[in-house]
Amino acid sequence: MVREILILAGGGGHTGYAYALAQALSGKASLSSLVPEGDTLSEKRMSRFCKVDFLPKPRGPKTPGHEFAVRLAEAFARSLKKVPRRTAALVSSGSNFCIPPAFAAWLKGIAVINIESSIRFTIASKTARILQPLSTITALQWVEQKKLLKHGVVVGPLLPKSDAQPRDGGYVLVTGGTYGHRLLFDVIAQSHLDNVVLQTGRIDTRPYIEKHPEWQVISASDRFSELVAGADVVVTHFGSTVLEALSLGKPTVVVLNPEWTRTVGAEDAKHLADKVNAVLVTEISLEVILDAIDEARRREIPILSDGAKELADVILET
Repeated sequence: MVREILILAGGGGHTGYAYALAQALSGKASLSSLVPEGDTLSEKRMSRFCKVDFLPKPRGPKTPGHEFAVRLAEAFARSLKKVPRRTAALVSSGSNFCIPPAFAAWLKGIAVINIESSIRFTIASKTARILQPLSTITALQWVEQKKLLKHGVVVGPLLPKSDAQPRDGGYVLVTGGTYGHRLLFDVIAQSHLDNVVLQTGRIDTRPYIEKHPEWQVISASDRFSELVAGADVVVTHFGSTVLEALSLGKPTVVVLNPEWTRTVGAEDAKHLADKVNAVLVTEISLEVILDAIDEARRREIPILSDGAKELADVILET
């Protein structure tokens, strides 16, 4: 009998984990997915493997507290209807988006598997701390996370497999993920780099197109892996783009975003950069970033284990 598995793609890097796992489970289980309302990119990515439905995401990086409470209650009420009892396992990709449907699954006696974020080294995510008591498995991407979540199971980093083949496109890919990284974009726009692909997320593309008409400037792409595959260097923030670049053998510069106060900080960034041999930038200035790009080109790309396959095997045996 084919098992039914519901994968929660929480947006941004969390969808990256969900996508990598869906790849590993494809053809081995009956998959479905829930994604945040309005997140068309997550919808497009997950729909490659399964039927996709939607829930509100309780909190974004700058959602005020009163709005969060209302959206959390709404998400929980709707989760009770959108998580079928026939589901054998629900997989949370670690975002706050995953908390209401995970609780709904637990109330229905469905096994809950939660993935801890790859960027957590000094303190466990709030989602992991909330869901660990409910979870059959807390999947960890690094052995260092055992000290944060002692009941977790280390599976390794969830590396997506790209349809694209690595190539020498000769450009620098600058990305800020779903929400963008305005400070990084504004600084890199001061450069004389002439071959740049800039992905802005929810930040307006127009100022960068006007300043650099020779650049390729986009808000998002559902074929993002193809952009990574052709990059000379990937300049990005925390998130699954770091793992995607690693899986395609691309050197990476990690640039902290000081506007994101609800995520991890410099110490966690250093740990992640060390793991993937990326260049870490904590001072956002043009000189520092250009030096970091040059340094990244000289660095060796490590080969890591396939955590997505390992987690898929663990889920199928649960």
